[in-house]
Amino acid sequence: MLYFSKNHLWIKSDGTCVEIGLTDYAAEKLGNIVFVNLPDVGEALSEGERFGDVESVKTVSDLISPVDGEVVEVNETLLDEPEAISEDPFGKWLIKVRVESIPDGLVSGEEYKKFKETL
Repeated sequence: MLYFSKNHLWIKSDGTCVEIGLTDYAAEKLGNIVFVNLPDVGEALSEGERFGDVESVKTVSDLISPVDGEVVEVNETLLDEPEAISEDPFGKWLIKVRVESIPDGLVSGEEYKKFKETL
């Protein structure tokens, strides 16, 4: 199942773990991404807390965790090739996180599309 946060992250759930990535909307607004700062494997994440950042030629944007959990994998490829996020936002996850449950504050694709239209 694919969910979205209002902080422009997508969350793909396969049960006990989720992949978290940057939405196409965020990638487009950031422009050319030149650096990604991601947490370490084993790091605890708290919903609503910063877990890293993405730097583009325009700005630096904090990544805000949409879930509580533990980082189980980091997409190391993006550390060397951050521009890959802009090329394929939904194909390039940032981190994988072990979670207990999916928070209620996440929205469906249709709800996220409506949210973007208000921005």
